[in-house]
Amino acid sequence: MKRRCVTFLAAGIGLGMLANLGWAQSFPTQPVRIISPFPAGSGPDVVARIVGEKLTARWKQGVVVDARPGASGFLALGAVKQAAPTGYDLLIADVGHLAISPSLFKKLPYDPKTDFVPVGGVYRTSFFIVVGANSPIRTAKDLIAAAATPGKVTYGSNSIGGPLHLGAAQVEAATGTKMTHVPYKEISQLYIAVSTGEIDWAMGSIASAGPLLKAGKVRFIAVADDARSPSLPNIPTLEESGGPKGVKARTWVALMAPKGTPAAVVTTLNRSLNDALKQPDVAEKFATFGFVPDPTTPAALASLIDSDTVVYAGMVKRTGASAD
Repeated sequence: MKRRCVTFLAAGIGLGMLANLGWAQSFPTQPVRIISPFPAGSGPDVVARIVGEKLTARWKQGVVVDARPGASGFLALGAVKQAAPTGYDLLIADVGHLAISPSLFKKLPYDPKTDFVPVGGVYRTSFFIVVGANSPIRTAKDLIAAAATPGKVTYGSNSIGGPLHLGAAQVEAATGTKMTHVPYKEISQLYIAVSTGEIDWAMGSIASAGPLLKAGKVRFIAVADDARSPSLPNIPTLEESGGPKGVKARTWVALMAPKGTPAAVVTTLNRSLNDALKQPDVAEKFATFGFVPDPTTPAALASLIDSDTVVYAGMVKRTGASAD
């Protein structure tokens, strides 16, 4: 009798595994929705649509990008948190939502580790030091010299404790200077303020500050990374520009699924996503924003979220930033 029960149990487990495998092999059988906390037309939103087009062609099923900006991303992340864990509702989110917010908010309506499962990286990009076109600051060395008087130099961001704020704070800490942070409500306001000289500088990417760079309103004087950007190879690194070594101000965007999504489905999603990101035309389109495709495994993404959560917790503590 005992042996018979064990046999039935093993058979049941086997059937369950076959069912999951069959589900994954047939996935998707209906349209997939990518819920986004980013405004329509923004860099991450456009990227999601580029990837969505590739997935649509691969799966022969529609992929819809549902932009739900606002409330610090809570609307979008909350929707995916409550979605059925089937793989048909996905989340595109960045380092701010997944690694910074846990330290920035005392009460966060989601937990990146327990409410979602990683699918894979989408892209990464580095921040540049952005100054006005008529600014006397032409190098990182000039910036450090100008900041010799505590509080004299001003820098801006589009949110307290956000990636741009903490990226600039890294530079401030690494140079041993004290600068004044000026937050703005909109990212467009931020770079207009830099261009007019209302503030001295800000961190920015090709996607966020690139239009004003092309218009000749701002200049990029250095990239806060250990290597030059392939998209702007003439811009020196922070160290090459006379700044400190080892400052890496970057951001990344990833794809997540609701907790409980079957592992086999996550594997299918990851494989499809990575195949899309490895296509040459996708890399070319990403490069217009200064983005580098970042195909990764779910495990590697989980490790990145964990490590960056620790790093940014220290930065938030050091700056005293709080969104509450």
